[in-house]
Amino acid sequence: MTGPRPLPALSSITPYQAGAAAEPGGHKLSSNENPLGCSTVARDALIASAANLEVYPDGGATVLRAAISDVHGIDRNRIFIGAGSDEILQLVCRAYLAPGHEALKTKHGFVIYDLAARQAGATVVNAPEPTLTAEVDSLLDRITDRTRIVFLANPNNPTGTYLPFDEIKRLHAGLRDDILLVLDAAYAEYVSANDYAAGVELAGSQPNVLMTRTFSKIHGLAALRVGWCYGPASVIDALHRVRGPFNVNAPALAAAAAAVQDVEFQAASAGHNDTERTRVSEALSALGLAVVPSVANFVLVRFLNHDTAIAADAFLRARGIVVRRMEAYDLPESLRLSIGTVAANDAVISAFSEMPG
Repeated sequence: MTGPRPLPALSSITPYQAGAAAEPGGHKLSSNENPLGCSTVARDALIASAANLEVYPDGGATVLRAAISDVHGIDRNRIFIGAGSDEILQLVCRAYLAPGHEALKTKHGFVIYDLAARQAGATVVNAPEPTLTAEVDSLLDRITDRTRIVFLANPNNPTGTYLPFDEIKRLHAGLRDDILLVLDAAYAEYVSANDYAAGVELAGSQPNVLMTRTFSKIHGLAALRVGWCYGPASVIDALHRVRGPFNVNAPALAAAAAAVQDVEFQAASAGHNDTERTRVSEALSALGLAVVPSVANFVLVRFLNHDTAIAADAFLRARGIVVRRMEAYDLPESLRLSIGTVAANDAVISAFSEMPG
């Protein structure tokens, strides 16, 4: 007897592999986590929420949506809350993809797009990005009559590169009305470039644009799994129809509502990242390493080949430094390094300076 069989499409899916943890006393730089931790007011809100664990969470996330609305100046009725932006991406695929459809992404785009689309039975099309930056024309050239979603991480994980807002608008202008453009702005708060925009304007004015955000990065709430998105009322309505009734737990909702209002913590996190990302990038470049210019809270370091990258990863791990290998992103010759504490970044720079040529 063989037992029940899952859907055939699932056999080709490789489960998502999270960043590895470091040994005690080591430095985990594999998951782009906030080295400053989280807001103290968010932690206090989490603790206070424990007094009512017998009560179901608010399925409509009313308080959190109101807080996001106030901070960003957007319509709370067009905000959707998910268990991390990962869940939102999966719900989007469940609502808008079916067998025979295509989802389009960049070659080195976030792997969850691929997983979520294929779980829905759709085919994933990858647009080349030879310069490690998304190219609008490369995406538009691969639109077919089967395309239903275009995913674009801006800034992109794992490259750290971004497209200016003018290019985002050009991409949108080239799409049919029945194609949903999903702008993943998980790292938006780290970007200081004048020509960048997270996508609020398009998501607020166009019927086929959805912007996703996360509380896992700048807010430091990765353990709680909270994300949000903003877009057309029709898309938000579809997401509510496919989500679970209580998809985000009450302590997470409380902590996130407090975190989004703590602008001082967000500014401190962004400031630390700006300073340390520059310092790490310049130090590694001075050692002769190929560092991809990044606007996010990580940098991508490229080596001569896959074997060299594996050797570098092993060298770092032997010194208690855990980074992220990039085979899953078709970048086998690269390692992604999160920007950590000053001590962690010092350890990275020291280790690379000692690495055999």
